[in-house]
Amino acid sequence: MTPLRKPLPHLLFTPNSKSSSFQSLASYFTLTPNPNPTISSPHPPESPITHIPNPIQHPKPTFKIPPFGPIPPPFTQTRPFSAANSDPSQPMPVVSTDTSPYDSSQPIDAGSSIRKPISLWPGMYSSPVTNALWEARSEMYGDALSDAPPQSELVARTPAQSRTGILYKFSSDYKLREQYRNPWNGIRMGKLLEDLDALAGTIVFKHCCNEDGTRRPLLLVTASVDKMVMKKPILVDTDLNIGGAVVWVGKSSMEIQLEVTQSLQGYSYTSESVALIANFTFVARDSKSGKSAPVNQISPETEKEKLLWEEADKRNKMRKKKRAEHKTDTENQDTDRVNALLAEGQVFCDMPALADRDSILIRDTCLQNSFICQPQQRNIHGRIFGGFLMRRAFEIAFSTTYAFAGVAPHFLEVDHVDFVRPVDVGNFLRLKSCVLYTELENPAEPLINVEVVAHVTQPELRSSEVSNKFYFTFSVPPEAMKDGIRIRNVVPATEEEARRVIERMDAENSQCAAL
Repeated sequence: MTPLRKPLPHLLFTPNSKSSSFQSLASYFTLTPNPNPTISSPHPPESPITHIPNPIQHPKPTFKIPPFGPIPPPFTQTRPFSAANSDPSQPMPVVSTDTSPYDSSQPIDAGSSIRKPISLWPGMYSSPVTNALWEARSEMYGDALSDAPPQSELVARTPAQSRTGILYKFSSDYKLREQYRNPWNGIRMGKLLEDLDALAGTIVFKHCCNEDGTRRPLLLVTASVDKMVMKKPILVDTDLNIGGAVVWVGKSSMEIQLEVTQSLQGYSYTSESVALIANFTFVARDSKSGKSAPVNQISPETEKEKLLWEEADKRNKMRKKKRAEHKTDTENQDTDRVNALLAEGQVFCDMPALADRDSILIRDTCLQNSFICQPQQRNIHGRIFGGFLMRRAFEIAFSTTYAFAGVAPHFLEVDHVDFVRPVDVGNFLRLKSCVLYTELENPAEPLINVEVVAHVTQPELRSSEVSNKFYFTFSVPPEAMKDGIRIRNVVPATEEEARRVIERMDAENSQCAAL
């Protein structure tokens, strides 16, 4: 009998590897680290692997998980934001940088991952930036109760009063860099989209909180995100800044503009440093009645702030106009264009042996996944983070493009996103992704347009509703095209698919014309 093969040495379990990964995870939950503790090997003395000499000693963390409690009290600004050093024994002042375009505000240090959990935290979330932002928001809480009266007097605030920034010290913080690095040594774009939504939420809280903390908190939710276009690649080993402020306010809605900037080491901020500009729209609701609630107005001071207000006002009017046009256009779709798109797809269905080998049906590019929305993904109102949904949508869109192209794609843009239906804890969410169409006019940089539809499914009621639709655009590296990668044309097989393609093409063309 052939003896069993011995395990390879590099596959043997060692206490060091477990302690290392455990300690990395535990750093987000540490409440009061011991100054001089040691942690023994995870195996008892009689374990056969205890002969490994000189195991590395790690500090033993202490855990305290906040309760899953009711909605916390409203916010009040009691002191400015602060950030702590990642070493709790060596406190460090708020990180400041001359390269930030928002130099009037002290940025939050995204790498300060060992933070004390707070009782106001609605769920222990894994993102270090979300952790830092929640800690910052907690400093605005007052003693008011959720049944306090609503805010009666509105005040006008300047954009500077809500301006907030985040500093990612990728160049020096290895642990932070590893959390944002993808397998191709680039930035995890989905995680960055998640952080943008979290930062926008903190900014609107700063704008809407009342000074004395005696008024009922508002329900502030992400309503939409404007089209975001990558202006340059984002490096994972160079410091990154995100800063933004409220730039426009309606009756119950607010627009927040965020800038993602990355400058080379030793160079100051310039217009070439801007990698991405994002515009988020939030709406305010009364936390009891659920009806729209008025918010503090905005009073721009500088010329740049006034220009941003005018641009945001134009975007808001354009959104309303497009919604009105969409209601009439969907009923009068061009039949000839639909039939033209279906012509090639019909060959695939009726005579597949004669179909174009450089084309593929939309349905053959599809991917989907399903998951239950967990309490750890909720905001303070018990709803699922909009940024979490954007990250999950981006990740399945990336996977769809990867499987379609045969090479890791790079992200170019995400189109306008409307958050149609809120997603609650416990909802069964299904994400369906497909390549909707490709643009092959430029052989060096083909464009791959991906649609992701999020469905909120309620098995008890046997119902399913669309929560969000996301549209991402990717391309492939030029060197891959030189190596013979072929991007195929994508064609619809049904009238419903053809209408979706035409709708997206028209939306893309109208946005290009507006620019």
